[in-house]
Amino acid sequence: MDRAELSITVHRTGDEAVLRLAGEIDMQTAAQLSTVVNEVLTEPPPRIVLDLGGVTFCDSQGLGTLVVLSRKASHAQSLLVLTNVGEFLLRVLDITGLRSALMIRNDTPTP
Repeated sequence: MDRAELSITVHRTGDEAVLRLAGEIDMQTAAQLSTVVNEVLTEPPPRIVLDLGGVTFCDSQGLGTLVVLSRKASHAQSLLVLTNVGEFLLRVLDITGLRSALMIRNDTPTP
């Protein structure tokens, strides 16, 4: 079985940090995501945007990590926003009831 990969690029502007994620958020990569977000939170911007457009998979560990990071951001007076969330992940968030626990901004244009 292949090792799950997650690449994260961080781009900071004045009022936000955009983290572009590509790959899988699962039990093997969730700690990597937490580390990067925690680094951003050392000097918290008003908004942290997780661009999930390149995410191909997210397991329960990944979902839990997103919720924990959202709470950590809130405690640091920052807002964690998920954007470009794929249909598969939106369905999982709906099924688990976690959609209401996360701020989701859908930037994907509707055809």
